[in-house]
Amino acid sequence: MPIGDLPRIGLGTYSDDDQEQWAENVRTALDVGYRAVDTAHAYGNEQYVGEGIATSSVDREEIFVATKTVHLDLPSSSDEVGAAIDGCLDRLGVEYVDLLYVHWPSGIYDHEEILPTFDEAYETGKARHIGLSNFTPELLDEAREVLDAPLAAHQVEMHPLRPQKELHEYAQRHDHWLVAYSPIAKGEVFDVPEIETVAEKHDVTPPQVSIAWLLAKDNVAVIPKASSKAHMRDNLAARELTLDAEDITRIDSIERRYRVVDPEHAPWN
Repeated sequence: MPIGDLPRIGLGTYSDDDQEQWAENVRTALDVGYRAVDTAHAYGNEQYVGEGIATSSVDREEIFVATKTVHLDLPSSSDEVGAAIDGCLDRLGVEYVDLLYVHWPSGIYDHEEILPTFDEAYETGKARHIGLSNFTPELLDEAREVLDAPLAAHQVEMHPLRPQKELHEYAQRHDHWLVAYSPIAKGEVFDVPEIETVAEKHDVTPPQVSIAWLLAKDNVAVIPKASSKAHMRDNLAARELTLDAEDITRIDSIERRYRVVDPEHAPWN
């Protein structure tokens, strides 16, 4: 298995507005049992995520903190990547992050120019692990040729309507985590008959089925977004849901495909 200290379920913190909410949301999540928090430079909420971490009753060493930088328009040049990483740490109010991702292979991204700076963050202890996000298998191969640090994780949109079979096999083959964002497809899983059938069978919700289906896979972790204590607890409870072979087969048979995130700068476009 890949790095052993990454919790299988963490709190995703992306939102279009009201970034200040994440201070209280993070405190609440840590209070109910989360031990992993995921944010990004581009989200504009790192300072509030950091506030939630700093004011929680949970010791920093017990919290797996992940962030990302290098996006479509930030930073503006490869020379600024080191400063961008430092900025992430400053806004979070931490001396290091447990996992530092390249957010998108877009904008200024060039593997030979950008990744050495991520290696430097790893070597100096600013990032305990290095990850990539929204890459294709070909771009992963290219990045791994340059990175000196082990590739610890690859974060992508993943749920029953976007199962990412190829990237999951890649993660297993190269022994890194595949971290699933949008694991309930922004609520689309509520309207999938196969998922509804499994949910009714186990007397649980469709989101819990979707998360449990992901957690049943080796090398997969999930970061569902949640802002209410009830939803946070429901997501955590999915860890206790064991799907049988019939359930897995039913979900795997879903033919419908749906993509939550598909910007023009995505590498598959």
